Amino acid sequence: MSHSFTTRVLSLTTGSRETVTDLTRACEDFLAEAAAGRDGLLNLFVPHATAGLAVLETGSGSDSDLLATLHQLLPADDRWQHRHGTPGHGRDHVLPAFLPPHATLPVLAGRLSLGTWQSVCLVDTNVDNPDRQVRLSFLG
Repeated sequence: MSHSFTTRVLSLTTGSRETVTDLTRACEDFLAEAAAGRDGLLNLFVPHATAGLAVLETGSGSDSDLLATLHQLLPADDRWQHRHGTPGHGRDHVLPAFLPPHATLPVLAGRLSLGTWQSVCLVDTNVDNPDRQVRLSFLG
């Protein structure tokens, strides 16, 4: 079974402000070992109630645009029923309904099959918890 399914947990520190963290390189490094040239699926899972995953272009302003859009959709104010931590923290608990904590992506010949400008990113708006994990699993 170890040849058909391999998993690893990435531990990250996202800091004290909202972030979009590019995970593409970590995914590629994992697949170089786990997929070993085979076709399959890469599954990512974030075991946190206040973070999600997105596939988007980074480095051209799209990551900042995403955070700005989330501020418009999910304002960090006192409207939320969930009230602990930083003011407006309740919105962080709604985030995974918009950016799910999971993604499954194709792997072809051991490489992540993304479009030219696509990156795999962790989106974390929770400034109260900078310690994050992402589970990478390859099924081939």
